[in-house]
Amino acid sequence: MYKRVLIKISGEQLSGKFESGIDPELVGWLAREIKEISESGTQVVLMVGGGNFVRGAQVVGHGVKRVTGDHMGMLGTVINALALTDIFEAQGVRTRCLSNIFADQVAEKFVHRLANKHLEKGRVVIAAGGTGRPYLTTDTAAVVIALELDCEVVLKATKFDGVYDKDPADNPDAKKFETLTMQQAIENRDIKVMDKAALGLAMEHKVKVVVFDLTKKGNIKNASAGKPAGTLIS
Repeated sequence: MYKRVLIKISGEQLSGKFESGIDPELVGWLAREIKEISESGTQVVLMVGGGNFVRGAQVVGHGVKRVTGDHMGMLGTVINALALTDIFEAQGVRTRCLSNIFADQVAEKFVHRLANKHLEKGRVVIAAGGTGRPYLTTDTAAVVIALELDCEVVLKATKFDGVYDKDPADNPDAKKFETLTMQQAIENRDIKVMDKAALGLAMEHKVKVVVFDLTKKGNIKNASAGKPAGTLIS
C-alpha cells in the first residue's frame, strides 16, 4: 500500500452522464471510493481538470489570447474543486480545497507546508488551478504537485482500463499494455493518454504512473495498494 498518492481526474470525467458540468452522483460515488482508501491510511491528493467547463486551447482565437484561455481553464478547475470539496464533505470525507491561483475568498492558497499538514491529519487535499501558470496542462501539474508533496505514484484516471497501442474507442483490435517504460510511452506517438511533458518530468524524477479506469469499482483501492488496476508506466 502506498502511503501517499496523487489521483488525476479530468474535467470531462466529472460530467459523468451529462454533456458538461458536474454529475453529483458520480462525484458522490468517487468520494465513497476515496474515503475507503483514506480511512485505510493512504493520504490522497486529488488533482482536477476543468475541461467540463472550458478548455483553454479551444477558446483561443477571435481576440482571446492563449494565456487568457489557459487562465479560463484554471478557473474551470477551481469550480470543479469547490463542488468536489462540498460533495466529499457531505459523504463524510474530510477535505480541503487548495488553489494555485489567487482565489482567497473560496479556497486556501496552495502552500507546501499547509498541504502537508492537511494530508498528515488525514484530510483529502483537492488541488485546483493546475500549476497556476499558462502553457502547462493539468497532467503536468499533477506530476509537479506529486513531486512537491512526495507522492509515491500518480494515478491517472481515464475512461479505459489502461494504455493501448492505439485508440480503443476507434480500433476494436487495439491491444492493452500491462506495463510500459516511460521512454516507450513518450516515444510512441499513438499513446496520447497523458501529456508528453508530464511523462518526461515523471521519467526524470522516477515517479510511477498508473493509468486506470476510474469508474470500475475497487480500481482506485487496488491502484492505491499497488495491485494491478490498469497499465503501469515506470
